[in-house]
Amino acid sequence: QVQLVESGGGLVQTGGSLRLSCTASGESISNYAMGWFRQAPGKERQTLAAISPSGSATFVNFSLKDRFSISKDDIENTMYLQMKNLEPEDTALYYCAAVRATPKGLLTDSARYDHWGKGSRVTVAS
Repeated sequence: QVQLVESGGGLVQTGGSLRLSCTASGESISNYAMGWFRQAPGKERQTLAAISPSGSATFVNFSLKDRFSISKDDIENTMYLQMKNLEPEDTALYYCAAVRATPKGLLTDSARYDHWGKGSRVTVAS
């Protein structure tokens, strides 16, 4: 079983940048498809980005692709979400998730994921 812990969230001004980390323990993330999601108060969970176990395939939500990017470091057993030009609308609780998949498996449906972190809060001040 893989355990996930998010970090890197916090308070940032509009236009600022943050890099979220999702550090895994228990197993190598090279066996897992992984993704980033967020949920703001009163809103549904939103898929932000996903990456395949091999890292060869990535997905970023079309509405965010100019500002967000996903990457991972299998040696560090960590996945990242780089966010720039942050807006107050980006304020939310950000989660990472993982599920075992084939090397090129890319999953964007949060319902497919079975391992979740507890979240990292991002607040963007106007």
